[in-house]
Amino acid sequence: MPRSPADRARALAGIEGEVVECRRCPRLVAWREQVARERVARFRDQTYWGRPVPGFGDPEARILLLGLAPAAHGGNRTGRVFTGDASGDFLWPALHDAGLATRPVSERRDDGLEAIDLWITAPVKSAPPDNKPLPSERENCAPYLVRELAALDRVRVVVALGSFAWASALRTFAAVGAELPRPLPKFGHAAEATIDAWTLLGCYHVSQQNTFTGKLTRPMLDTVLARAVDVANAAPPAAVAQSAAAQRSR
Repeated sequence: MPRSPADRARALAGIEGEVVECRRCPRLVAWREQVARERVARFRDQTYWGRPVPGFGDPEARILLLGLAPAAHGGNRTGRVFTGDASGDFLWPALHDAGLATRPVSERRDDGLEAIDLWITAPVKSAPPDNKPLPSERENCAPYLVRELAALDRVRVVVALGSFAWASALRTFAAVGAELPRPLPKFGHAAEATIDAWTLLGCYHVSQQNTFTGKLTRPMLDTVLARAVDVANAAPPAAVAQSAAAQRSR
């Protein structure tokens, strides 16, 4: 049975409550708290979040955007994914133009921004040194993403920003009982794979390394987001898709 809107909101709030208190990974705890304590000069007068960063968005979302991990002086500072850093500065105007956000700028948790038909999260919830989480840290966080996807039972499209997110999405689909195609679909920009009731789309990550070099341009991002919206609009209602998935699992 599909969840009610109240059930989705409660489930996601429960996950958030656990995420922000998580201390499973000693290396990540030490790093995120060190960054929050020492700060950088341009943010010296700000109080950092310095905790794991939960998912953010619309509990009724049909589109899930999956990143890698919070940035040390972005999400780790502001407490919201893709907020307060160059990656967010690139991403949010595109989301706004695609009709997936109420504003083109994301500055802080209380700035009034709302996502529309969109949930944004990351496989790793704490900022890792050099933006490189260890496999053990990814595995420690994996149950949170599994529970998010289960709670977001209206989601029909997952946009994976980068190969790390793509691989995490595949593991998450398998964890909730989906039958993965063989061979496994490979990540690439604009790659697309159908996995049970979901469509997985690939997009280069919106990191400065990609956007400053032109590996990812705004038109490239716009194309992927437009495809995500088109697929979400064409997907069957949640109840129909869930019924089909349940039949396959018997």
